[in-house]
Amino acid sequence: MNLFVNHGLQECAHISLAKQADFLLVAPATANIVGKIANGIADDMLSTTITAASSPVILCPAMNDKMWMNPIVQENVKKLKKLGYHFVEPEYGKMACGCKGIGRLAGIRSIVDKLIEIDTG
Repeated sequence: MNLFVNHGLQECAHISLAKQADFLLVAPATANIVGKIANGIADDMLSTTITAASSPVILCPAMNDKMWMNPIVQENVKKLKKLGYHFVEPEYGKMACGCKGIGRLAGIRSIVDKLIEIDTG
């Protein structure tokens, strides 16, 4: 797979990846990347690839429960859902920080089910 050549011209890797993708899955989707996408910030490989994508984007948030429930994060999620981004909601459980609450990355079955749902539309 050649990510950098298009009709003899150089192509940016993030544009090439976005063109080739059937979907983009971000797992875990941090509060940072959710905020970047919601506000049009494209300043790294992931955020620029997502910004260039025309295929479905599936975000699987994972963060501390306090972060997940933060009104700004929730507004960003609402905004992205309204714009057509797909989410696999975080689950209740023990998180990386040691706390328990809603914010744990969804299980693989939930993520795969969402991909199938989108694929069979």
